[in-house]
Amino acid sequence: MSTLIDRTAETDAPILDILAERWSTRIFDRDAVIDEAALASALEAARWTPTAANTQAWRVLVARRGSAAHATVLASLAGFNSAWAGDAAALVVFVAETTRDGEPMKWAQYDTGQVAAHFTVQAHANGLSTHQMGGFDRDAIASGFELSDDFTPVTVMAIGELGDIRQASEELQARENAPRVRRPVAESVLVDD
Repeated sequence: MSTLIDRTAETDAPILDILAERWSTRIFDRDAVIDEAALASALEAARWTPTAANTQAWRVLVARRGSAAHATVLASLAGFNSAWAGDAAALVVFVAETTRDGEPMKWAQYDTGQVAAHFTVQAHANGLSTHQMGGFDRDAIASGFELSDDFTPVTVMAIGELGDIRQASEELQARENAPRVRRPVAESVLVDD
């Protein structure tokens, strides 16, 4: 393989182009630095994400490639993630504030997921590619960044410019060109009355 197929989702109902076109690449341009204006916009979109009672029980760690923070996040990645994610211009860790003043923040992880989603859509709108990962050592992140017990790392996101598929391994090329598949809406909606 030497070309990337069209990654636009084939949807059963119309959705915003930005959502249909967004996909999670594993091939990043290892030489491109992060577009700081695009990153700032993605962080601003995250800032304005709705949260339960406006508690804003989330934080992010932004680790640019080449920094000590990036090395710490990269070292926490599990298995195959560590093979490709280092090429991304930055790794962003989304962290939920799961307790505040000794009280559980029941919606913190849900809200942090929404923050990551808003960040992702804005990043894509600004021409950046992203890929979220759950395969990482949460304790290594907490320890490496001296997070208090109030904070729980939820996901790591690779972000940067899309790389050249021709420079990727055959395994990555195959994964990038695999069909995009989602369960039909009818199988996801439990009640529609």
